[in-house]
Amino acid sequence: MHTDTERCVRAVRSKDARFDGWFFTAVLTTRIYCRPSCPVVPPKAENMTFLPSAAACQQAGFRACKRCRPDTSPGSPEWNARADTVARAVRLIQDGVVDRDGVPGLAARLGYSARQIERQLSAELGAGPLALARAQRAQTARVLIETTTLPMAEVAFAAGFASVRAFNDTVREVFALSPSELRARNARHGRGSEPAAPGVISLRLPFRAPLNPDNLFGHLAATAVPGVEEWRDGAYRRTLTLPYGHGIVALAPRADHIACRLLLTDPRDLTLAISSCRRLLDLDADPVAVDEQLASDPELAPLVAEGPGRRVPRTVDAAEFAVRAVLGQQVSTAAARTHAARLVTAHGVPIEDPEGGLTHLFPTPETLAGLDPEALAMPRSRRTTLTTLVAALADGSLRLGADSDWEQARAELSALPGFGPWTVESIAMRALGDPDAFLPGDLGVRRAAQDLGLPATPAALTARAAAWRPWRAYAVQYLWATGDHPINHLPG
Repeated sequence: MHTDTERCVRAVRSKDARFDGWFFTAVLTTRIYCRPSCPVVPPKAENMTFLPSAAACQQAGFRACKRCRPDTSPGSPEWNARADTVARAVRLIQDGVVDRDGVPGLAARLGYSARQIERQLSAELGAGPLALARAQRAQTARVLIETTTLPMAEVAFAAGFASVRAFNDTVREVFALSPSELRARNARHGRGSEPAAPGVISLRLPFRAPLNPDNLFGHLAATAVPGVEEWRDGAYRRTLTLPYGHGIVALAPRADHIACRLLLTDPRDLTLAISSCRRLLDLDADPVAVDEQLASDPELAPLVAEGPGRRVPRTVDAAEFAVRAVLGQQVSTAAARTHAARLVTAHGVPIEDPEGGLTHLFPTPETLAGLDPEALAMPRSRRTTLTTLVAALADGSLRLGADSDWEQARAELSALPGFGPWTVESIAMRALGDPDAFLPGDLGVRRAAQDLGLPATPAALTARAAAWRPWRAYAVQYLWATGDHPINHLPG
């Protein structure tokens, strides 16, 4: 979009927050870059240039605006709506892969050379993987500076910098303030918050309005696995398995943001924890674009008008969700939770939760690969499905995650015993993040379709749903919302 100068200028002049994250405005006279909704008086059109990423702005020598804080914009929805190499690379960089494994590690995950990845990212985002990772480190550092009392040296290494000097130089260059000045300025403006316990980080997760929390948090709460997830004091809480340790997150809906409270055993996991939470709640979606297309269908239009801004509830761990999808085959929500809770109790890693009732991390595929199938209280065919899945995940022959090619993953899942269209599409929708995943055979979808006068058979409904592409996963949320299932209601 950043190449459409006229459209960008209109968005800046109208301070349209819908475009935050889609592009950034770099002001040639002040050498500052802003989000489109920046509250300051817009500069003259001839003094503006538009860039596709914060990293491209920083690489071109622009510094972040202190008013609109463009580094805190929602992510571009483009990367979550695509499964090509660039989109997969962006998602991996957001997860901190470059900081942990370097550019060669990123390229290996994607099956390309480092030079090819550099060329593709630079062509589309105006910056290569190192610059994108540097911008990510700067934002992580800012969160730690403003929301914790960690010493600056600890902040530097937790954010992924190789040295304190690189940390200081980057913060000064990006924010035009030293780390100490940034912390002091934040405190003067009353934005600081003292952590309640060591390792606690409180922050706001931005999103594009509107956001309907009912199905989003209702779904997560209604399907919560005891010990791993819970709804407590108006927040969805769950445990996180992270590269350097584990964490607990509490997420609560607010009018203009999601309140996020993270308890991490190692602050180096902050980058991945934040990106996982954003993916879980589908916070980088563009609800206006989605709803406009779905509302063009006269059968869906009343549903969109009644509850606009529905998101797709996703997951923090694709492998975990795949296991849970198998456990949920042809059983009720309550039965699926019971099966999952048994696995967690028997094979999950115990943890302490000082603020609630969480007790375990969900077991990894490597752990579950060693379980005794006879100990599973389910039909023999489903035992085979589960053990085959966890074996494939454990040995790496099946990889599910931010770097997955959606169609390839579908093909690999379909080749496993017991994986029909419902299971495959559920995983594609909630674990892989494909916005066009569709469940025409789902009982709730079929009932809703029948009530609305839509075709009720899977083949006919799939044909009818072609007009909803590429947002069929969101159409599923609106169809599910016609029922009275607990997944549709925000817990009291």
